[in-house]
Amino acid sequence: MKKLLLISMCMMSLSSLVFAAGSSEEASSEGLKITIVTTPSGVDDGSFNEENYNGILSFIEKNPEASVKPLREPSGDVAKALKVASDVVAEYDVEVCTGFQFAGISQLAMDNPDTKFILVDTFPTDPENPANSLVLDNVYAMQFAEQESGFFAGVSAALETKTNKVAVVNGVAYPSNVNYQYGFECGVKYVNEKFSKNVELVELASQAGTDVTGANVGGNYVGSFADEATGKIVGNQLINEGCDIIFVAAGGSGNGVFTAAKESKGSVKVIGCDVDQWADGAVGDDNIILTSVLKVMGINVDRTLQKIKDGTFVGANEVLRADTDSTGYVRDSAHHQLQDSTMEILDEVYQLVKSGSIVPASNFGGFTPEEFQVN
Repeated sequence: MKKLLLISMCMMSLSSLVFAAGSSEEASSEGLKITIVTTPSGVDDGSFNEENYNGILSFIEKNPEASVKPLREPSGDVAKALKVASDVVAEYDVEVCTGFQFAGISQLAMDNPDTKFILVDTFPTDPENPANSLVLDNVYAMQFAEQESGFFAGVSAALETKTNKVAVVNGVAYPSNVNYQYGFECGVKYVNEKFSKNVELVELASQAGTDVTGANVGGNYVGSFADEATGKIVGNQLINEGCDIIFVAAGGSGNGVFTAAKESKGSVKVIGCDVDQWADGAVGDDNIILTSVLKVMGINVDRTLQKIKDGTFVGANEVLRADTDSTGYVRDSAHHQLQDSTMEILDEVYQLVKSGSIVPASNFGGFTPEEFQVN
């Protein structure tokens, strides 16, 4: 569902918390009452949060007695995000919480065993030892191998670049975002070694990211998922460095990179992230989207809600990968501009990733992109 439809479905308030109700809010009280808590961008970000919201809407389309109300905490502060979830826990049967900021949901979940929680991009952590994750009966937590989708983006960029300069722009160096960066870097390295290319990864030293352990991971980080202005500045800086393809994994901040690319008058293409972003790339009759790589969250949110309704829900922490078709790239020829030869190579490497023959680097995978081995 595109932005205009979501905007028409969601009315954002001017308060620090933004409440928006889906069209099914007047549904029967017998249906599941669902909230989705997002921070700092909302369910109309055209990317991560929107994909999860669309999963809820898909469930409601099949179960119209259910209802949803999005809640947005705009600051991105972890404590504030958890407070939003806590303040409304008694009002809903299910809380869908999107992002690494909700790793600390464990105590709230344990205190409210009748509420089901769906976590996206994080596992619940042990309140007494946050370094450890917990499996809770009322929490289904999904993480994704974003490094796989990032790898597909890197392969695409390196095969299609004309200037031999490419880059990735990220939001905040949470593990999932670093995974995208590391996967992209591995994809470029793979093409350079397999196809004797010399594609340069452009990084701005001033935009290097610091991950949750305090380590410098390099890259190009905006520092927020909701700062379009800075996103545009970073995008323009990379364009000025000669980049003609930029992978954008920055949530709402990525819209600024899109704007910079659109103003380049056709000389720069972007690779979308999380969802098919073709519609967001339109510039008159042209389009800046080279392709989009996918993290298939919506389907998994929909499936989990259906299990809650059916009474088959089981709490679990799962990492979803290509082997369950939970990572990938756009294959619809109307929504990408890749050469046929690039698509053929992508399809080949997809099978290698799916089988485990190619394992891209990730934030805590035990090796860095520099150590990634191309066989």
